[in-house]
Amino acid sequence: MESLVNRHTLENFYKGKRVFVTGHTGFKGAWLITWLHMLGAEIKGYALLPETEESIYNIISPNVHHESIIADIRNKEKLKKEIARFNPDFIFHLAAQALVRRSYILPSETFEVNVIGTANLLESLMYIKHKCTTIIITTDKVYENKEKPIAYKETDRLGGHDPYSASKACTELVAQSFSKSFFSAGTYKEHQKIIATARAGNVIGGGDWSTDRIVPDIVKHLRANDKIPVRNPNSVRPWQHVLEPLGGYLLAGGLLKDHSKLSRSYNFGPGVKDHLTVKQLVNIAINCWGKGEWQNTSDKAQPHEAGILKLDVTLALKNLKWRPKLNSKLAVKWTIDWYKQEKNNLYEFTLQQIKNYQAI
Repeated sequence: MESLVNRHTLENFYKGKRVFVTGHTGFKGAWLITWLHMLGAEIKGYALLPETEESIYNIISPNVHHESIIADIRNKEKLKKEIARFNPDFIFHLAAQALVRRSYILPSETFEVNVIGTANLLESLMYIKHKCTTIIITTDKVYENKEKPIAYKETDRLGGHDPYSASKACTELVAQSFSKSFFSAGTYKEHQKIIATARAGNVIGGGDWSTDRIVPDIVKHLRANDKIPVRNPNSVRPWQHVLEPLGGYLLAGGLLKDHSKLSRSYNFGPGVKDHLTVKQLVNIAINCWGKGEWQNTSDKAQPHEAGILKLDVTLALKNLKWRPKLNSKLAVKWTIDWYKQEKNNLYEFTLQQIKNYQAI
């Protein structure tokens, strides 16, 4: 099946369109605005400052034409004003407290950012007077995890053991509530708003330097010639390269604009048989780097993290004609290839990976 995530299709959707991106200074957000820039979109971002000096946003932002608003998603009036001024055709909501282990340290803040921040964004849609399609990015961790080797479908029960997962499940409920209460399909001609949520798997890719994430840990220790600490070597995750879900978000946004009946939640992840354990991912990364070792640092006293997590992407394949292009091994290779580049080549290499992905 030919993928619709290609240059021709996406340019038809986004060239000359106004696209508002929350969380544009983050890892996924920076890749997204780079892609939108290539597609000829007019971009406005709303986010906090990047957390690290080596952030991919700091690398790409001088080359990506966009307006950048540095502000907190919890500031409702500021957010409403900036969205109203821009009058977007599309909104991609990526801004979040996105780390499981940090959510144990900052549980209340995690709920504030992820739940109230999303409600603030959706309330702002009421002040836009023309067509606008909004994609709310949540996570694969929104499901009530039964710790069984099953692939979760969009109709499975929501849950969440840790504050991060629970806050994202709440985000899904907030999106459903706004969609049914204010932007229902039955009154679409009046409000012209479409809301969908996207549940992505464990995303990897160049430029991620977040704390307590496996790929940044791998790269930092490989560069230092130290053993890589691995907390949960046997945990299974739906690993995917960052361009996989971003392509899904862009495709969903473009298709839903003219097909409101497709508006709902969608999983974006690898094929059902293409899920790796943490130790498999680490070993592939070491092979791609050319050297390295890892050590098991599991600790029973550490905060709970899911042991098995798989996604069923049948719905995205059926409704959106989306499919994963890179298997897990290629996703790791593309990721490590990015980190092996010289700093002055990173922007061009990022562009090239997007071009290569579109061409597959």
